[in-house]
Amino acid sequence: QVQFVESGGGSVQPGGSLTLSCATTGSTFSMNAMGWFRQAPGKQRELVASITRGGSTNYADSVKGRFTVSRDNTKNWVYLQMNSLKPEDTAVYYCYGDLTRRYWGQGIQVTVSS
Repeated sequence: QVQFVESGGGSVQPGGSLTLSCATTGSTFSMNAMGWFRQAPGKQRELVASITRGGSTNYADSVKGRFTVSRDNTKNWVYLQMNSLKPEDTAVYYCYGDLTRRYWGQGIQVTVSS
């Protein structure tokens, strides 16, 4: 069974940095696209960043220049480096990976406040 597990979340002050990691187990095959969604209370889930198997990336306009997504194709891990964090970045972050279907992590809380 394929499972994704996020780590690295927590609380930081505005302007701070945080790195999220997503460990994938149970799959020998390289994922296609991987990335991160987030969902804040009362808001729809939104795509934060994605990365293809070849390394092409896409970012939500709200995080461009501040977040960096990367991946390890051998391990099927995906990461999200978050810099210059803002209160509006507060959300539960979910990693995902695409193979024959979309797999999801359980979600991890990121809170940005003074």
